Amino acid sequence: MSDRIWAGTRALAQMHLDAGQRVWLVTATPIELARIIARRLGLTGALGTVAESVDGLYTGRLVGEILHGPAKAHAVRALAAAEGLDLRRCTAYSDSVNDVPMLSAVGTAVAVNPDSELRDVAKARNWQIRDFRTGRKAARIGVPSVLGAGAVAGAVAAGMAYRKR
Repeated sequence: MSDRIWAGTRALAQMHLDAGQRVWLVTATPIELARIIARRLGLTGALGTVAESVDGLYTGRLVGEILHGPAKAHAVRALAAAEGLDLRRCTAYSDSVNDVPMLSAVGTAVAVNPDSELRDVAKARNWQIRDFRTGRKAARIGVPSVLGAGAVAGAVAAGMAYRKR
């Protein structure tokens, strides 16, 4: 997975870490995988979708919801409460319009390699936009009709960076 993470995205996370800030990966990916990715990137931790297990075996049921859309925002609020963080002083990064609830929950929202819908929301709300794709890739991704039915997978490194209180 590490070769699928944009260098610019990695640099953003490292910038927060170097400043002594906590950086969390917040993803719909299963929590077990999210924790591995976060650990390999040197992040503070990860939030992800939790699957139920009984006696060490997965049951196929989820514990709570898939960490997606409003559920991500709820999880981030819960994390902030548990960690004593002021969300108005936090920054969130995402590439998908599905994360608008999470991005709206923090003081600084940044659209990174955004899909076209998130780019529109970011512009309307005066959020920062960072695009680390090459011009050709950005054009292809920004025009879904060119891709036909294809879709761009969410960047797993789009995470949540928390500034210390």
